[in-house]
Amino acid sequence: MSTSSGPASPIGVFDSGIGGISVLRALHAELPLERFVYVADAGHAPYGERDDAYLLARAHAVTRYLIERHTVKALVVACNTATAAAIRELRQTYPDLPIVGIEPALKPAAAVSKTGLIGVMATRGTLNSDKFGNLLQSLRGAATFVLQPCDGLADAIEHNDAIKIEALCIQYTQAMGAFGLKLGEMDTLVLGCTHYPFIADQLSAKVGTDVVYLEGGVPVARQTRRLLTERQALAPEQTRPGAQTERLAFFSTGDATALAMASLRWMGRNVAANAIDIPNLQAARRLAC
Repeated sequence: MSTSSGPASPIGVFDSGIGGISVLRALHAELPLERFVYVADAGHAPYGERDDAYLLARAHAVTRYLIERHTVKALVVACNTATAAAIRELRQTYPDLPIVGIEPALKPAAAVSKTGLIGVMATRGTLNSDKFGNLLQSLRGAATFVLQPCDGLADAIEHNDAIKIEALCIQYTQAMGAFGLKLGEMDTLVLGCTHYPFIADQLSAKVGTDVVYLEGGVPVARQTRRLLTERQALAPEQTRPGAQTERLAFFSTGDATALAMASLRWMGRNVAANAIDIPNLQAARRLAC
């Protein structure tokens, strides 16, 4: 099995489920000539309620799968929780692989907020991580951040549970406080989970249309382009001519049908998704013995 990649090789993208499709959309728009392999690790979700050891094991297993099975030339960790828990170790383990992570857009939020009061919706795993804590500390004095762990929201979005999504949106936005443009109100809302951009309309109905929403897909796409440009690894013009759908491959460790439906819903791409099994590396080694 070859592990040698080149400019024509795909970019690997993974998340715990469908949320990373919001990042994939931005990547596909920024890099339309590239091929992408998307893995939804839905069989091991939700990431936001797992401990760091579990997340590290999954991140290493999925990364190894993408390298060995798809010879990816770059990796995008399209999950705030997995980025916080595993990005440092992944870069140490695979130093020759460009790896881009995602983090809540606190810095851009501090730059655009007029009231200096910013709401942050994220998973409990992201908010409790050392990486997020360091990011928050680095912005001390720049703004005031109201942090809201949103237990169950990503899972509700994953399963397209409209009733639960509505209830949780009401619960969490009310718990955060007042939104608006007046002093003492939050005028900016950071969507600190890749699932949350899919419910922007529902959130807007709760906090008002004047509130600025920030998520991380576009910055991730731009950083991916920069890294590939530096390595002269962008796909050549003649690579893979033909249908756009040929540039996208979807795999899930859970319900592949749900992933295919999410692709159609959120990207407008009617692409088949394949069910796969990605055991943790230690388990794989034991099976090989």
